[in-house]
Amino acid sequence: MIKKCVFPAAGYGTRFLPATKAMPKEMLPILDKPLIQYGVEEAMAAGMTDIGIITGRSKRAVEDHFDISYELEHQISGTPKEAYLAGIRQIIDKCTFSYTRQIEMRGLGHAILTAQTLVGNEPFGVILADDLCINDSGEGIMQQMVRVYEKYRCSVVAIEEVAADEVHKYGVIDASPLDDNVFKVNGMVEKPSQEEAPSNLAIIGRYILTPEIFDIIRRTPAGKGGELQITDALQTQARENMVLAYRFQGQRFDCGSMPGFVQATNHFYNRLENKDD
Repeated sequence: MIKKCVFPAAGYGTRFLPATKAMPKEMLPILDKPLIQYGVEEAMAAGMTDIGIITGRSKRAVEDHFDISYELEHQISGTPKEAYLAGIRQIIDKCTFSYTRQIEMRGLGHAILTAQTLVGNEPFGVILADDLCINDSGEGIMQQMVRVYEKYRCSVVAIEEVAADEVHKYGVIDASPLDDNVFKVNGMVEKPSQEEAPSNLAIIGRYILTPEIFDIIRRTPAGKGGELQITDALQTQARENMVLAYRFQGQRFDCGSMPGFVQATNHFYNRLENKDD
């Protein structure tokens, strides 16, 4: 089983300034839980309990969240409020957390390369916490992707169909159907124009990567924006070996944007209200 999952969390979260001036964007709450906790819960459901978090300056709140707060827990011990911490205590009990810093912001590819010291020579998951993914009717997205990996034993990226005027925000794949909701990747384009996009199948913030990706990233030149793009490295891996794209079952909220963050909040609130009814 894949045991390790990496969370790149070193970005500045500039689209949510000034809220993210002193608070990591990964700690922005959807109702009563921060974004990164939803991601860790998804990883746990997929059997990934070794959590590696790529941090940066001013990210101490992430580390503190996945730790015991003795003073707080002493204050609420024996009161009804103690139940509020049940979920995070379960995570702390079941998961092991490791942290390393990304000293400079050089793109997602560089962040993943920074994680090699935490991952070693094993396949691993990657979750971008501001892509909040849920599947109210079945398995979580990462759990679905693990099943694809177990069948084909190669890197897997999660994809969804996006509107043609949205393709410029994503890595977009050129692919051939292989299995039910599974595609063999022939090529990828990072943030193409509408005219350049090979399809409307966009990569979202869920990956399962084989350890060969680290050497490939090292020999990948800087791409769009002068950054190390994981899509460029995956395109090389697709050419040299095989990379699959999986059209997942469920729903994704782009919580790195204000509209997506509000939509996620409304969805979870409505779900809570319906549950209470």
